[in-house]
Amino acid sequence: MFQAPRGTSDLLPDEQHYWRYIESKAVALAGRYGFHRIDTPAFEDSNLFIRSVGEGTDIVEKEMYTFDDRGGDSITLRPEGTAPVCRAYLEHGMHNLSQPVRLFYFCPVFRYERPQAGRFRQHHQFGVEVLGDPDPSVDAEVIELAWQLTRDLGLREVNLFLNSIGDAECRPAYIAELKNYYSGFHDRICADCRARLERNPLRLLDCKEETCQALGDDAPRSADHLCQQCQDHWDNLREYLAAMEIPYEVDHRLVRGLDYYSRTVFEIQPVDGGAQSTICGGGRYDGLIEQLGGRATPGIGFATGMERLTLNLKNSGVEIPPSALPKYLVANVGDAARPAALYLAATLRRAGVGAILSSGPRALRGQMRQANALGLPYALILGDDEIKDGLVVVRDMNSSTQESRPLEEFLDELTTSPDP
Repeated sequence: MFQAPRGTSDLLPDEQHYWRYIESKAVALAGRYGFHRIDTPAFEDSNLFIRSVGEGTDIVEKEMYTFDDRGGDSITLRPEGTAPVCRAYLEHGMHNLSQPVRLFYFCPVFRYERPQAGRFRQHHQFGVEVLGDPDPSVDAEVIELAWQLTRDLGLREVNLFLNSIGDAECRPAYIAELKNYYSGFHDRICADCRARLERNPLRLLDCKEETCQALGDDAPRSADHLCQQCQDHWDNLREYLAAMEIPYEVDHRLVRGLDYYSRTVFEIQPVDGGAQSTICGGGRYDGLIEQLGGRATPGIGFATGMERLTLNLKNSGVEIPPSALPKYLVANVGDAARPAALYLAATLRRAGVGAILSSGPRALRGQMRQANALGLPYALILGDDEIKDGLVVVRDMNSSTQESRPLEEFLDELTTSPDP
């Protein structure tokens, strides 16, 4: 028997209402902030991610799904959402639009990593990107959007963590100090961190191994090594967040896992979950567009996983509004009434009223059991006598009471009243 590949999952009907709930809240919120939707392909030229995410990152070295297509081109399934949006911004000349450009998306992403709760090899993201404005007030708005999304979804037991990792001017000196610190613990850090020490020292702070995390507590702090421009940006951002009454904590180990980040980085985590249960994360990437061949263009964004949000909604006991169900089961007494039942069901649906035709040649009692099993509040019953007299029997499944109604009158009332 075939099964879904390891690290993937089927989104079954019982789970769909969580996703639709998240999507509806996210779309409404993005609209209030002036964002417009963009959809990019599920795969891109591999060099897009190698150049943007960074060769020394775990994503590029260990996690990307990369293959040569039949034309011999190296293709990678999308491992994150920002680089494709930036590629589209360049390719379609969005720099000619009024800046900043505000975009949001829903997309699957693919990473070969160890599956665990809320983390899959194919998972799905909601993300936002703002391109074309370097002001820290934009950072504050993007962070507010992420924070407000958790509020709108009903998640309360979460924390916002914030850091500044500087830019190309001040980061080299900080990296040198970071390397000097970790060099003294070369024999205590994990094998991955020994490689990071040479190739990508900033990732040392992002290691999830217990020993390495303990060393990170006393490591030099990026926010203590900012140039004046980065310091001003950092100070203004914190001032703006205070003005917006958004609570946060500074986490000096927060660096995020992608090379393109600069200055602001942030994450929202469940109170009891820690960094490995991060709900959403993002930051500023002012040099990314230039890395991809465009002119210098500031940018900032975040992404959040649909699976991770669903898990947190369940763990937090958030009540999700049930999905809208059809209201009526259309039943028939005898095979001769089946065409009339089909016509009535079609008429209801064409009028915008949900209706399900009873299944197969069942006795009336079996059809009523079907209505109860589906949770439908009403059954509409047609038999030979009803068809002859132009009537329909409307049965209230909750009270088990019923009445005969003129069919045309009943249909007319449905256009003005939700109840029969």
